[in-house]
Formats: sequence, structure tokens, C-alpha cells
Amino acid sequence: MSTRENTRAERSLCSSNIIRRIVNLPINIIEGISRAVGHGMALIGAGRRDHQQPHFQQPHFQQPQEALAVPEEWFFITNFEQQYGLSHPFFYACRFVEALKMAEQESKLLFLYLHLPEHPYTAPFCSGTLCSELVVQFLDANFVSWAAIANSGEGLHMTAALRAPTFPFCAIIMPASGDSIVILQQVEGPVSPAELVEILQLTIEEQSSAFRARAVEEETRRANRQVREEQDAAYRAALQMDREKEVIRELVIEEPAHIQQQVEAHKKENIQKPRKSPTTAKQSGSKAKETIKETQRKETVTPRTGPLVTQILIRFPNGERKEQSFLCTDKIQSIYRYIDSLDLPGIGSYHLISNFPRKVYGFEQMNMTLKDAGLHPSTSLFLELVE
Repeated sequence: MSTRENTRAERSLCSSNIIRRIVNLPINIIEGISRAVGHGMALIGAGRRDHQQPHFQQPHFQQPQEALAVPEEWFFITNFEQQYGLSHPFFYACRFVEALKMAEQESKLLFLYLHLPEHPYTAPFCSGTLCSELVVQFLDANFVSWAAIANSGEGLHMTAALRAPTFPFCAIIMPASGDSIVILQQVEGPVSPAELVEILQLTIEEQSSAFRARAVEEETRRANRQVREEQDAAYRAALQMDREKEVIRELVIEEPAHIQQQVEAHKKENIQKPRKSPTTAKQSGSKAKETIKETQRKETVTPRTGPLVTQILIRFPNGERKEQSFLCTDKIQSIYRYIDSLDLPGIGSYHLISNFPRKVYGFEQMNMTLKDAGLHPSTSLFLELVE
């Protein structure tokens, strides 16, 4: 078997086995300590013998003087487009943790690319694979993409944290608990567009089942929590009703004796004073009747439940949640009016989205009923601010 066939067989074996490892993010990445683009330090020697790559002694990265004024978030994109043009995946110009948060909010995986301009495999990979229409369309449709210069700024810290053995280096990432990330798959060295898309597709297919299971689990927990809250509310209402009935029974038993005592007192007073009309007994009797009527009125009040009621759980950007009941015939506009009535600070222009599957309920959907919009009998919506 030839060297090229050996390399292909090895890559096929690697791509069929999803790599999973937990990586703790360094404090530089979490807090954004390293913000300026500076001269890179010598990293790892590029060539891995198991990929049959030639040994490459990495040179010192000398950035152009005009790049010193470019913010770090834009430095990679500016450098990349100067060499390879404007046709490339949409890389977010932001910090790594911000891109990771966007991927989590959109229920997508993060595609990371560490770019080392001087490596001999970088140019063919960028022009032939990363900028190909097949890869661009697939990444933009299914991933949140982020990239950086491998020996500068945040790219330098990510290279050290991920222990990138060679370049080009790509990784498929999802957030984990705390300040950790999960590396689901990594691609090292040159690959063709078809090979890269195959690896990306394989990872998505495996993780989609996990995303669905997580969504079902979250919905089950929410439904169970709602049932418990409804049961608690019903128990409290029944307990209050029992207390009110007990008060009424005490009034019915004690009130005649109380009235009789007042009548006897009036009789004694009438012996010494002119006789007056006995109104106290009537007032006490009317008080008991009013209490009974008030209790009956409360008992007729029922909670807003039934087959026509839609339960909406609204998640706000600050993590706060509010649940509200609507009729299934109410319109999307009713949810917006409810949110506006809360008068929450920091809430300006916004729209509502459902995360799984992602769907925006904006101005065009205002006159749709909750049932026609597919939100009945219950759903969760996320309030996303519009800048």
C-alpha cells in the first residue's frame, strides 16, 4: 500500500471514532486578560510522523506594522482575507467564550480553526478546503465558527490549552460544566473538502441524538415541575377553603348565643332607660350572612386551566424565567404585551425565539394565534435582544 493510501486509511479510522476529552479553559481565555495582538512565541514543531508529514521548524511570526492597529478579534479575518479572499466561512469576530455562548444559545456546535500562516500545509488547506463552496455552506448552516492566529493572542492560549500537535488544526467543541469544554472531534493536517464535511456530518449526527434527548429531558422536568406547582396550588386553595368553612361553622354555632346575650343586655337596660330598637342582633346576623356570601364568592373563583389554556415559559437573557397562561386563541402579540407590562429594566427591542427547533416569532407572526403558531398547549420561548 502506498504512503498516500496509508494516510487516507488512517484518517478514515480517526474520523470514524469520535474523540471526546474535557479541556479546562485557561484564565486568560475566561477573563480575556490577553487582548492585544503581540509577537507570537515558538509553538510546537508541526509535522507528525504518523501523518507522514515533513518535519517543519516553525519560524518566528512577524506581523505587518499595519496589523498592530487591528483589534485582536479582527486580526485573523483581516489576515485571512488579504491572502485568500472574501469567500470563506463566517467567522465571528469576538472572544472565544462569547462564540461558545452563542453556539450554546443556538443549540449548535462550535467549529474552531487555528491558523498558522507559515506552515507549509496552511495555504493549500485554506484555499482548497476551507474556502471551498461545499465547506463554506455546510459550516455556515450547521456551526458557529471561530478562528484565530495560532501563535498570537487568544489563539496562542487556545493552542496551548488544546495541545495542538500540528497544523492546520480544527476542532469541534461544545460547552461543558464550569469553565470546561468538550472536544468532540479534531482534524489535524490537510484534508479535502469532502473529507472535512464527512467528519463534520458524522459528529453532528452523533450529537443530534444527544441534543434531542436533552431537550426531551428538559421538557419532562418542566412538565413535572408544572404539575407539582399546580398540585401545591390546589392543596393550598383547598386548605384555605377548609379554614373559611371552619370560620363559618364557628359563626353559625356561636352567633345565636352571642345574639342572645345582647338581647338579655338590652332587656336589662330597658328596665332603667327608655326602650330602644334592638338593632345589634340584626347587625350581627347580617355580618354572618355577608361572611357566608364572601366565602361562596371565593369558592366560585377557579384557576385558569382547561383544554383551551396555553402555558408559556419565557426565559430572559439574565437567566430569569416567568410563566404565564394564555388562551390558545390569543395571538403572539398577547405575549409581547405581557412582557411589556412587566416593565423589566434593560429590555428594549427584542423578539421571541424557540430554541429547538429554532424559530423566530417576530412582527410577521404577531397576528397568529398561539395554536396556529404551534405553541399550544405549552412551550418555552427565549427573549433575544435586538441591537
